[in-house]
Amino acid sequence: MKTALITGTNRGIGLELARQLLEAGWQVHATARDPDASAELKALVDEHPHTLQLHALDVADAAAIRALAEELADESIDWLINNAGIYGPRGVAFGNVTDVDTWLEVFRINSIAPMLVMQAFVDQVARSDERKIGILSSKVGSMGDNGSGGGYIYRSSKAAVNAVIKSASIDLEPRGINVVALHPGWVLTDMGGPNAEITTAQSAEGLIRNMAGLTETDRGRFIDIDGTTIPW
Repeated sequence: MKTALITGTNRGIGLELARQLLEAGWQVHATARDPDASAELKALVDEHPHTLQLHALDVADAAAIRALAEELADESIDWLINNAGIYGPRGVAFGNVTDVDTWLEVFRINSIAPMLVMQAFVDQVARSDERKIGILSSKVGSMGDNGSGGGYIYRSSKAAVNAVIKSASIDLEPRGINVVALHPGWVLTDMGGPNAEITTAQSAEGLIRNMAGLTETDRGRFIDIDGTTIPW
C-alpha cells in the first residue's frame, strides 16, 4: 500500500487530496493545526478508519515538525505533499508595505516550513518506492509570468519557496528523491476566492495526476495544473 503525508488538510485542496488518495487505496497521514476542528476531516476518518491517520501539526512550529517525524520514524512515505500555506493581507500596494512582522509570518509558513518538513521526513521518503516530494507553489511566484505587479507578500513567499524546491531537487537527487513545485490552479477556496476557475476536486485530481506521472526528467520542474511547465 502506498503512503502519503499531506500538510494542511483541514479544508480546501489538502482535504480533497486526502480524500482522493484514500479513495484510490492509499494510506494517508493528514496534518492540520487542529484536526478536531474540521468536521469534514473527521468524517473521512469514519469512512477510512484503517488508512487515515490524523496528526495535529502547526507547520510554523519547528519542534512540532521534528516530533511528528520522530513519531513516524519507521514509516515509508511515497509522496510528501507540502500543501499548508497562507495568503496574508490582500491588496497591499507599493508604498503600503509596512507590516514587516506579517510579511515574515507569510514567509515562515510558505517558504521556510516546507524546507523544515522536507528535512524532517527525508529519511522516510528516501526509503519508499516512489520517493516524491511535491510542494504547492503558485504561478504568482513566477518571475517570468508576472505581468501585473503587486501581491508583494504572497508573490515573494512563493518565489522564495521555488528557490528552495529547485535547490532541494538537486541536493536530494543522490538519494533518488524527486522534488517539484506544483501550481494547483486558481481554485475555489477561501484563498482563491469566488471568481476562481476550478473546484478543489478538479485541482486535487490534476495534482495527483502530475505527481503520479513524475519521472526523472521532471526533477526540479515548476508544473502547472495542466502538466505544462511554468517559467521561473
